[in-house]
Amino acid sequence: MPNRLVSLIRDHFGFSQREPRGFTVVLLIGVLALITPFLYRWLIPEKNLDTSAADQQKLDSLVAIMRTEEVKEDNERRSKYGNKYGSNRDDQRTAERFHEPKLFNFDPNTVSVSGWQQLGLPKYMAERIDKYRSKGGQFRRKEDLLKIYDFPPDLYDQLEPYVQLPDRGGSAYASNKPGPNPSEGGSSDNAPGAASAPERPRYEKQTFVKPAFVAPQPFDINTADTNDLKKLKGIGSGRARQIVKFRDALGGFVSASQFAEIFNIDSLSVAELNQYARIQSAVRRIAINTISAEDLDRSPYLSRRQAEIIVAYRNQHGAFASLESLRPIRILDAKLIEKLGPYLEF
Repeated sequence: MPNRLVSLIRDHFGFSQREPRGFTVVLLIGVLALITPFLYRWLIPEKNLDTSAADQQKLDSLVAIMRTEEVKEDNERRSKYGNKYGSNRDDQRTAERFHEPKLFNFDPNTVSVSGWQQLGLPKYMAERIDKYRSKGGQFRRKEDLLKIYDFPPDLYDQLEPYVQLPDRGGSAYASNKPGPNPSEGGSSDNAPGAASAPERPRYEKQTFVKPAFVAPQPFDINTADTNDLKKLKGIGSGRARQIVKFRDALGGFVSASQFAEIFNIDSLSVAELNQYARIQSAVRRIAINTISAEDLDRSPYLSRRQAEIIVAYRNQHGAFASLESLRPIRILDAKLIEKLGPYLEF
């Protein structure tokens, strides 16, 4: 049997007369090394350590002490780094900031700290405004709220319609002339030898006249800046910046229907844009046959993967001749291709 095994190994691997025996020995050693752990566990069973009750109690005490030390170190670490870097304070600010505001008409010069919190401001911001007022600061215009450091622009857009500032018109300070005492009777002017007192100047009452509302003039939406957009109802500084950012990334508007594609825009802003925004300037086109995937990804209509697939398809099949050349790309549907059409240059 061993000779037959040696012959089979020699014929299979093409060994010489002596090599099969050495190969057989190495093979047996390897098999023995593999089965040794199993034989050891089978022949020598594992002994279970007997832990007495006293030892077990000591172990439990050590574990409890280690856990107490870990909790203590964790608390010290949170206290130390939380005060140093303000992480706990930032968490508190975030929890205070993001709650549903209760909007009501208010005067920013008199509303209390709790009132600011009901309006949606975090406590630290309300205290900052109260400190500003205690040092003599006043809000004369609604936009003065944005001068407060770190005042949220999006919250200002919500609060702006509810800000009620007092009438700053002049007041009447009319003074009465000195006259006779009614108990004495008569008039001082008719009294013989009475010296007439100099008449004090009279101040006419000045009433504040609210300027008449001037409707915004139509403007070119593709060249307008944030100041033009803030003249429209419902559009504040934050919303104006958002519109300009979307327009610049898009390359310009080609249709009024694109106003509704602006992220998180409301119906009032869309209605104002439809009424006063005009599309009079040409859009910025994309050279589809030379643009890189990184630059193509800047379009709001395309994702990173879509931009990479378009460039890869172009490199494989050659330059695009027209809009129809994009239709074989499966990741682009017909609606998306129609949106991209006005912005592509072939």
